[in-house]
Amino acid sequence: MREETGALSGSGGPGTGSEGPPKRGRRGRRRTDGEEPTPPRDPEEAARALCLRLLTGTPRTRGQLAEAMRRRDIPEDVAEHVLARFEDVGLIDDSAFANAWVESRHHSRGLARRALARELRTRGVDGELVDEAVGQLDAAQEEATARELVERKLRATRGLEREKRIRRLAGLLARKGYSEGLALSVVRAALEEEGEDAEALEQYLPE
Repeated sequence: MREETGALSGSGGPGTGSEGPPKRGRRGRRRTDGEEPTPPRDPEEAARALCLRLLTGTPRTRGQLAEAMRRRDIPEDVAEHVLARFEDVGLIDDSAFANAWVESRHHSRGLARRALARELRTRGVDGELVDEAVGQLDAAQEEATARELVERKLRATRGLEREKRIRRLAGLLARKGYSEGLALSVVRAALEEEGEDAEALEQYLPE
């Protein structure tokens, strides 16, 4: 019995082992060594850490970062100070963000100026910067992209009634932000090139 008691109470036992009790965080929360430390209490330090984490690998707008800090209850004056500092050192650049967004989304998704402007505004980009960014696309480039979109989809609509084809193709362009007039004009031209009767398509001319 004496040997068994010694084994339980010795240095390797569960109650008085060399590892000691589980560690606690700053606020008394039990944690293991593998867990993240308690977030910093200083608001400015917390704001900087949040912004750096959100900016890692993904550009963000000033508006997106400001909204993230509001959700974390960062004081407004602290948030403004941190955002201004990040702009000064080039970590936030809404103009560069907007320009890159327009180029990428237009070429990869075929989005028109109207859709691109809407996306940028929802991300908190200033209206003047939005106008400058979407101004990269002129009317000719937008029409050329619309034609490419219709040509890629045209084969899949063969066999459908004319009106249904037009509605489906024009709807594709409308969802990407193209105006109704441009969409109908592009679709009509594509169907004419395919051999559709031009006179029969007259009723689908944009007004």
